[in-house]
Amino acid sequence: MLKKLLSVGGFTLLSRLTGFVRDIVFAAVMGAGLVADAFFVALRLPNHFRAIFGEGAFNAAFIPTYARILTTGGAEAARGFADRVFSLLTLVQLALLVAALAFMPQFIDLMAPGFRDEPAKFELTVTLTRITFPYLLFITLVTLVSGVLNAADRFAAAAGAPVLLNLSLIAAMGVAFLFPTAGHAAAWGVAVAGVLELALVCWDARRAGLAPRFAVPRFDADMVDFFKVLGPAVIGSAGVQIAMFADTIIAAMLPTGAISSLYYADRLYQLPVGVVGIAAGTVLLPEMSRRIAGGDVDGAHGAQNRAAIFTLVLAAPCAVAFLALPDLIMQALFGRGAFTAADAAAAGAVLAAYATGLPAVVLIRSAVASFYSRSDTVTPVIASLSAVAVNVALKILLVGSMAAPGLALATAVGAWVNVLLLFALAKRRDWTAPSRELGRAVIAIAIACAVLGLAALAARNWGDGVLPPTLPWRPQVLLVLVAAAGALAYGATLLAGLRLMRVPLRRV
Repeated sequence: MLKKLLSVGGFTLLSRLTGFVRDIVFAAVMGAGLVADAFFVALRLPNHFRAIFGEGAFNAAFIPTYARILTTGGAEAARGFADRVFSLLTLVQLALLVAALAFMPQFIDLMAPGFRDEPAKFELTVTLTRITFPYLLFITLVTLVSGVLNAADRFAAAAGAPVLLNLSLIAAMGVAFLFPTAGHAAAWGVAVAGVLELALVCWDARRAGLAPRFAVPRFDADMVDFFKVLGPAVIGSAGVQIAMFADTIIAAMLPTGAISSLYYADRLYQLPVGVVGIAAGTVLLPEMSRRIAGGDVDGAHGAQNRAAIFTLVLAAPCAVAFLALPDLIMQALFGRGAFTAADAAAAGAVLAAYATGLPAVVLIRSAVASFYSRSDTVTPVIASLSAVAVNVALKILLVGSMAAPGLALATAVGAWVNVLLLFALAKRRDWTAPSRELGRAVIAIAIACAVLGLAALAARNWGDGVLPPTLPWRPQVLLVLVAAAGALAYGATLLAGLRLMRVPLRRV
């Protein structure tokens, strides 16, 4: 399993790195003003709907059902099932696209109510969202084809597809002068990326003989089972997205720049979430499903424990860095062009608030595998909606005193509520079995993180005193020095701690 994790994580890392380049270009060209706020809302809306109807819910329902049909009915039966779902999903997405294009002003009124007070921002957001919304159709079909590939242990194309979105947007920024605004160029870059991503995964599926075909949807027993699982999964995914919708709605009523601060902070915060958390969940779900179907429950729990160790080892130092050095990170990565020092400070405060929930967020995908691998999508809904209730209530309470960082802190608290509920409910049913190795690894990671924090702060203080204020690229040089010192301190302490705690990271 570790090899698969590294494969998915490697491509996801490439996606996130190209995403950083994309966001650096965004910051330099668009900054954090009116055009940036309008575009980021235009990008968020199709992504919200994709997350509800696509990735999370779809994978939770489709992969276990497809794997079961493949095992019991053979390749042809599984392919027929995939063809029917593909066709139905296409029809539903086309209907949603037509409705969205027709009622886009009403959508923007609902999702970004504060924009009505600024007519120019409102009109620009409506225009840009009409351009970006077709991305939802393409990326939802990408999710289906990726699910077929993942069920066949083919992860590379699906994990690498998001790179095309970043490359498309970087290219769009390069020709932004040809468009009315940089936001228009970026919006068209999103639309083109959807086509490119679908072409990539369909090409890989065709090579493997797995490409879905259009077929008349018919509701046989397999389709009924699929929708029984999909319904609760959609509700669960919608719960998470409600909290994100709340961010957009509330931030739209804050001064211009709040949405941009949330965006830039979220992009950094999503690096470990995507590279580590989502990669682990993507590989762990089919792994646990197969083991449980074969009666190897202990093996499934062992895989889950090692996935948890893997995610925490890689994500915990990111949380420490985001907490200790948020302003430096933002200034070094985005502080150029239209992105000012004040913009960096505002986004850094949001990043630090997000970081408090990072360990919980990266563990959620591994935690829900306890339920999804057993085709239980109802229990994660209970945990998710409970967390959303806490999350949204805290957003309302904190936004007045903390503004955008309050929204991020509420998100972090909601993530902890979610993962702790998932763990408690799974433990109660004996659907998870934390090992002594996991407990010892958590202790070793915590000690290494403490050493990392001290080393990073000491290195920053030293660098501030040594590096001349007029040094070119001073924030970038200082960040490299601090990162090197922190990495050495964390790596050495962690290896010593794992060895002392006798935690062998065996392959599953």
